[in-house]
Amino acid sequence: MSEFQLYFALGKDHILDYANGYDHILFVLSLCAIYVVSDWKRILVLVTAFTIGHSITLALSTLRIISINAALVEFLIPLTIFITSISNLFKQETKSSSRSIQANYVMALFFGLVHGMGFSNYLRALLGKDQSILSQLLAFNLGLEFGQIVIVGIFMVVCFILVDLIKVNRRDWKMILSSAIAGITLILLKDRIFW
Repeated sequence: MSEFQLYFALGKDHILDYANGYDHILFVLSLCAIYVVSDWKRILVLVTAFTIGHSITLALSTLRIISINAALVEFLIPLTIFITSISNLFKQETKSSSRSIQANYVMALFFGLVHGMGFSNYLRALLGKDQSILSQLLAFNLGLEFGQIVIVGIFMVVCFILVDLIKVNRRDWKMILSSAIAGITLILLKDRIFW
């Protein structure tokens, strides 16, 4: 296995590892909760905005250009999920305006910055003293994006079955999914209080 494949697999597994990466999966689901299958392009742009933010702080943290208390970051990650889920509860069902769509992209990018710091210690330990980490970071982030697209694909299939085929009310789907995610992240927040 090449080094690129190794780091690609690490990125993919980082999000698809439901036992350890469930907070990442919850965040992607909370980002997607307000959308349906016909919004697939918007969803892909949204998760890509998250990956860009994640990539920036992952690189900066791994290179030790920025350093933030790990306990604080571990608390902020579920806080971003909670904020996203709660904000979903107040979004209107009508056709989204370009302003609200852009706000979603900015929020995903900003929260991606927070999430990127969460994995940097592990990645730094893997890289060791290697000074040339650009290809590893690229491979990791491409793997992460691939994993997110897998999660989005599964989400779209479930959404299509529930909303389009079974005719679950779109508002009810959004409310149940967002409320469930918010409830789970409240437990994570309690467990990760750092003060």
